[in-house]
Amino acid sequence: MTTQLKEARGGTITKQMKYVAEQENVNSEWLREEISKGTIIIPANINHKKLHPIGIGKGLKTKINANIGASKIRAGIAEELKKLEFCIKYGADTAMDLSTGGNLNVIRQTIIDNSPITIGTVPTYQVVEEANGKIADMKEEDWLDVIEVQAKQGVDYMTFMQES
Repeated sequence: MTTQLKEARGGTITKQMKYVAEQENVNSEWLREEISKGTIIIPANINHKKLHPIGIGKGLKTKINANIGASKIRAGIAEELKKLEFCIKYGADTAMDLSTGGNLNVIRQTIIDNSPITIGTVPTYQVVEEANGKIADMKEEDWLDVIEVQAKQGVDYMTFMQES
């Protein structure tokens, strides 16, 4: 599997890099160099088919993230798509699916399938939900399974919490 970082370090300017360079009004070779140094990222999952990639990092425009997500009380795909529509309409560059209720995989996949903007998640929420809130019962494999499912769905970035 290839990544933007691997391609940049190999000297290749990908179509995503060209697109981001154009959107940011920067030189694509400069962008490639910054990606290779790790000062810029392009969170672009190959399984997110409608994605218009963005660059995040030093020397680029500030990005806006919006949080959406279904809860145990309100879990509907139509409502989440409406939230996504508002994210796009009002200029969010990314949307974080923080769903904790409903059919998480179906909701997430529907969001990704309908989103031209970058989509992120917090896998912890799904791991905890699938363990019925019993944190002591969670195993490493549970985490890896959820991360794999979400990556295959097209999630562009994930947030992990670290105990301090």
